[in-house]
Order: sequence, then C-alpha cells, then structure tokens
Amino acid sequence: MGKALRDAFPICREAFLEADAALGEPLSRIAFEGPDAELMLTENTQPAILAVSVAAARLLESRGISPALVAGHSLGEYSANVVAGTFPFEEALRIVRRRGRYMQEAVPVGEGSMAAILGLEADRVAEACAGAADAGVVSAANLNGPGHDAVAKASERAKALGARRVVPLSVSAPFHCALMKPAQDRLAPELRALPAARPRVPIVANVDAEPKRDAASAIEALVAQVSAPVLWEAVIRRLASEGVTTYVEVGPGTVLSGLVRKIHREAAVRSFSSPDDLAAIESLITPHV
Repeated sequence: MGKALRDAFPICREAFLEADAALGEPLSRIAFEGPDAELMLTENTQPAILAVSVAAARLLESRGISPALVAGHSLGEYSANVVAGTFPFEEALRIVRRRGRYMQEAVPVGEGSMAAILGLEADRVAEACAGAADAGVVSAANLNGPGHDAVAKASERAKALGARRVVPLSVSAPFHCALMKPAQDRLAPELRALPAARPRVPIVANVDAEPKRDAASAIEALVAQVSAPVLWEAVIRRLASEGVTTYVEVGPGTVLSGLVRKIHREAAVRSFSSPDDLAAIESLITPHV
C-alpha cells in the first residue's frame, strides 16, 4: 500500500523516507512489498497505515486542498492529529508502533475475538453483550453506523434479537474494550509526554464525538480511546452538524467512505489512496483562497 503514491509524487516519497528514518528500519519496504504476515503484525500495520495516510494528506495540501475539520477511526485519529499539527509525524510513527505492541501484548493472540453485527440498533447490541457477560468480557467496540467465548455468545444473542448478520472478524486482538486497559495504562504517560501544539483545525474525537481544539484535550481523547468504543456514527453526525458537506478519506482502503455515505447521505464523499483518485478530488473541491 502507498507504493503508487511514492512512485508518482516526490512529496509522498519524502513522507515514506521520514517514516523509515523515524523508526530506524524500512517500514516502506514492508508496506510496499510485504510479506503479508509481516505487514499484518499490529506494530507494523499501524505505522504503515499512518504513513500512507499522512503522505496522501500532504499531497492534497500541496494542491491547495486542506481540511476544515478532521477525524479518524481508531488509529486514524493519530493521522488526523498529525494533519492538524497536534504532534509531529515522526513522534506519531513511534508512538503508534508502541500502541500496536501494547495492544497486542494486552491480550495474547488467540485469546480474544471480534465480530461485526449488521442490521441491529446500538441499544440491542448492548443488550446482547450484557446478556453474554457471564461468559467473559464483551462489549461494543465500534459503533460505525445505523442499523469463541463471550463474543460467540453475544453474537448468538444478537441474531436472536434480530441482527441481519454476524461476521467474525480477522483481528489480532479485541480492540476498544476493557481488555485493552493494560495497554491504555502503558500508553497514557507516553502520549502525555509528546511535544504537542494547539491543533490548526478541530479534531472530532472517537471517544465522545466532540471537537478537540487544544493539545491537552486531543491527547486525552487518544488516551481514553484505547479501551473505549469508537463512536463513528456520532463522529460523522457531529461533523455534519458543524456544516461539513464534503469528506475525503485519505489512506489505504475505502471502508470509511462507505460508512460515511450511509450516515450522511447528502454529503459528497471521495477516497484517496492512489494517483488515479486525485483528479476526482480536485474536480470536487474548490480550494479556499
């Protein structure tokens, strides 16, 4: 991921060189070439996605396309803070690598799981989780849109409550739940020690869907985010209430674009992860002068 941007644009190539230097190893090689098993290690996946996202955002900014507000889903909130200028890119790379490591170490591989529940309202999902609590720790991790152990039991209860579909997810750890509290406790002092500045634009945070306009509140939102659910639907509704009508998803994949279209149906939505996407974005957005 990100190789086409690197090959086509010097500003993106520079971002990947910065990432390699910050981490002291060729992250870009892993991102571009794999192997998949190495890239899928959480401590590699997180800085790689961050690097691609920041490279794409820098390119857009060099073309006069800058955000009025920013938000990111889970790890993406770090990219959002880099774009907003809360903390430097190189510091973000190093801390998301440790974030990935701490999250993986909080729950050993194979001891936790996640599942996507489709077509069931949030309160019924909470009911399904509550009904399975006797089997272990289980909670809603990502509230993205309308509509083994405790996870398996909660999944069955969700089906009984009317879920259209329950899909087990291929993840290395059960993120954004109470099981991540040890990772949060390890990461918190490191986040608070980052050299941070007042964001240039507000960051609408995962943890409460509120715009963070100063460095301290932006950092505290990242601390809480580790073990708290991602309130993505609420984030998009808050962006809409702030007057946002155009969204650009930067970085690998188009999942968030699809979620935004379901939540804010009247908005214009584009994704940007390759040179082929640039013309559509430039034709959509007239930069402010």
